[in-house]
Formats: sequence, structure tokens, C-alpha cells
Amino acid sequence: MPAPPPIGNRVRELREAHGNISQATLGDAVGVTRHTIIAIEQGKYSPSLESAFRIARFFGVGVEDVFSWHG
Repeated sequence: MPAPPPIGNRVRELREAHGNISQATLGDAVGVTRHTIIAIEQGKYSPSLESAFRIARFFGVGVEDVFSWHG
């Protein structure tokens, strides 16, 4: 089993802090599937740079407020 990507995130925490936004709603807003949001939250998938910026913009924060690199 491959190691998870070295990128941590606060996506779930931000969704909950913004009124428990669903994974599907966030995915629709940033142009990815609910399954992609699930994989990002679980640390099984690192989003593209574009998706990372879209997620950060959705929450009104900087990319580094959502994602961290543990490399």
C-alpha cells in the first residue's frame, strides 16, 4: 500500500466551521466530485494546485490556511 501524500489539510474542519457544508456541495463549488473531497480529507489524495486554490477561495482563506506540506 503506498504511503499517503505528504500534504495535510483542514478541509473537514473548515467545512464544519462554515455551517457543516457537505462534501458534495464543496465538490460542486470547486469543480471536483464528492469522492475527491473525501479522498483529500482522508489524506489519500493531493489536490491539483488549481483545486487547492479553489478550495481556499471557497472558504475565504489562503492556501496555506487549508493545506500544509509535511515533506
